[in-house]
Amino acid sequence: MSSVTYKGAVYPWQCDHIGHMNVMWYVGKFDEANWNFLATLGLTPTYFAEQHRGMAAVQQNIAYKHELLAGNIVEVRSRALEIGDKSLRLLHEMWNAETQELSASCELTVVHMDRRERKALSFPEPLRVAVLAEISTMA
Repeated sequence: MSSVTYKGAVYPWQCDHIGHMNVMWYVGKFDEANWNFLATLGLTPTYFAEQHRGMAAVQQNIAYKHELLAGNIVEVRSRALEIGDKSLRLLHEMWNAETQELSASCELTVVHMDRRERKALSFPEPLRVAVLAEISTMA
């Protein structure tokens, strides 16, 4: 099931010369949603700090569906698509909260890493099991 991981508004200063929200703000809002979603999985700021862990994005694909304009209220819903030993593939969908139109989607692959060694590291097994269970309910 997708969970709401970001709510916000489109401000006039986030719009470009065409009058719609510029692509850089889609990326920023998806990034905020990403950290909120990771925290729901137990990958919290405290976990990252205490365990010297981090996440690195290795691939990001964004599809723009319907433009967002100044004043629009947006909501991002997120879910896990796949988890490997060291990587996680996620889907973030940005919706116009008023019209319920899908504005954009972002498929993101991230890698769990050891910040000291600067290399990919296996996810904790309880996390992998929990994410796999969540993914299986979506199938």
